Amino acid sequence: MTVERDPTIWPVVESAVPKDPEIEKKIDALLAKMTLEEKVGQTIQAEIHSISLEEITKYHIGSVLNGGGSYPTKDAKGAFLSWVAAANAFYDASVDPKNGRTAIPILWGTDAVHGHNNIVGATLYPHNIGLGATNDPDLIREIGAATARAVRATGIPWAFAPTVAVARDERWGRTYESYSEDPALVARLGRAMVEGLQGTPADATFLVADRVIATAKHFIGDGGTLGGDDQGDTVMSEADLFKLHGLGYVSTLEAGVQTVMASFNSWNGDKLHGHRYLLTDVLKNRMGFDGFVVGDWNGHEQIPGCTVGSCAQVINAGVDMVMAPINWKDFYRSTLAHVKKGTISEARLDDAVRRILRVKFRAGLFEGKRPSEHPLAGVEAVLGHAVHRDLARRAVRQSLVLLKNEPAVLPIAAHDRHVLVVGSAAESIPMQAGGWSVTWQGRDLDNSYFPGATNLWSGIEAAVKAAGGKAEYSPKGSYKKRPDVAIVVFGETPYAEFEGDRTDSIAFKDGGDSLALLKKLQADGIPTVAVMMSGRPMWVGDHLKAADAFVAAWLPGTEGGGVADVLIADENGAPRFDFTGRLSFSWPARPDQMPVNAGDLDETPAYPLGFGLSYP
Repeated sequence: MTVERDPTIWPVVESAVPKDPEIEKKIDALLAKMTLEEKVGQTIQAEIHSISLEEITKYHIGSVLNGGGSYPTKDAKGAFLSWVAAANAFYDASVDPKNGRTAIPILWGTDAVHGHNNIVGATLYPHNIGLGATNDPDLIREIGAATARAVRATGIPWAFAPTVAVARDERWGRTYESYSEDPALVARLGRAMVEGLQGTPADATFLVADRVIATAKHFIGDGGTLGGDDQGDTVMSEADLFKLHGLGYVSTLEAGVQTVMASFNSWNGDKLHGHRYLLTDVLKNRMGFDGFVVGDWNGHEQIPGCTVGSCAQVINAGVDMVMAPINWKDFYRSTLAHVKKGTISEARLDDAVRRILRVKFRAGLFEGKRPSEHPLAGVEAVLGHAVHRDLARRAVRQSLVLLKNEPAVLPIAAHDRHVLVVGSAAESIPMQAGGWSVTWQGRDLDNSYFPGATNLWSGIEAAVKAAGGKAEYSPKGSYKKRPDVAIVVFGETPYAEFEGDRTDSIAFKDGGDSLALLKKLQADGIPTVAVMMSGRPMWVGDHLKAADAFVAAWLPGTEGGGVADVLIADENGAPRFDFTGRLSFSWPARPDQMPVNAGDLDETPAYPLGFGLSYP
């Protein structure tokens, strides 16, 4: 598809973070004395387990990352202080003045997408789809600030968040990373998250000691691929690309986001990692972005003519820092060769390094402090701090969406009543957390990987007991005493990225277990409440018929007690909290209704964008 390009479609953006002439002078001085090898090294990002400290010094590496499920030790439950120790070691290697080299502090980035989610013991917040249902920028801003504190506690100054994708097809395996199908809502909440993570110049919190560099990702159109195919092709006009997928970048650039991550997807057949028009002409030249563009995991490899270890096209297109996690050394050598023979101009290399240095200066990396010298570094209590857990619990309460309540089963008046909780999902914190939780996919974990967390069952049990009732847990639906009401908990098993793509339909499938449980309880004449945990809206027509009440709980994270806060009434039978969550995605009316978005012609969803019941 040939698209006539018009950069005037994109607005000129005024960032909240203006250029500082003093920083620019310092960058000029550094560039003037840096060798070609040192400059190339700054453009490389390696995975922490693929590089030695000696290699960081030798190759002048600008950045490292820990991938999903990667930790300084081999064991996810390894000593917390190993994170800070590793950060110190990387920093020391990067500023080693050996052989007269230019000392430039290294920058460590991590996927902190719903809290500091790689770390055992961290508070995990609802994934973005749940936060979208809250439609509360102040809440999201608080979560960003809390996440920044947790990241800083491990000595890391950079978070690969927020995702400002606008998911337009729920078959996409990353739908839960999107706040909404509504571009305006994504823009509003994406801006709030950047302000929370980075702070703002307006109140003098911008990149102070307890804040981190934020990343708007993935530029651009990752949520609009045909069929919801992860890393697929987004086919649309430039005007629609901006209207549907660009607003989140306008808002985050206005907030002063310092890094933007290039996307795996294509736009009309051309991969974004190699898209000079969008990365340079639009993002940098037209919109005025003066931070740096970072690539995604080997994203350059997908560009025609490139390999995992060589790709001049990606740098020429506008990627300033290349994520070459394993094959970084090959990429370093090939890039150096490209510059020497002119395939990559020295002017382009200098521009990339200038942008990287600018962000490092703004983030205070040149202040001469080791990571351990920052105020929160090494303070393990920050991870699961009561203030953070209370915040996450509030986010869970606000994210819940009530789709059905007939005849007014909720809130459950538990005083002198017997409440049955059914389904193995009710006890599983990994299912609450979803993907990007301790490991990349969030699988092969048990509750021990989430110390201090609360699952749905224990939260409900505590609430029922506090209200003067009794609770019983039964994974398979049997009961010793006939219950007055039953809560059936079920949902999707964890997944991340392309492993969560759906190609058949958007129908919920768990082998029929949850539906059979609902029908059994219905046949027994027991009022039932269905609580579904999922990373997307799904067709659950039969479940809706079999349940008296239905709650979309999304992926709530570690604070399952927030669900009980809304479901279980107080000792007097009054709601403790109301349902305030509203759908940030349209809910499909058929298993083959894909995609369904507000405004789609001839498509009526089961529940529209913005739907959600409250208590009378």
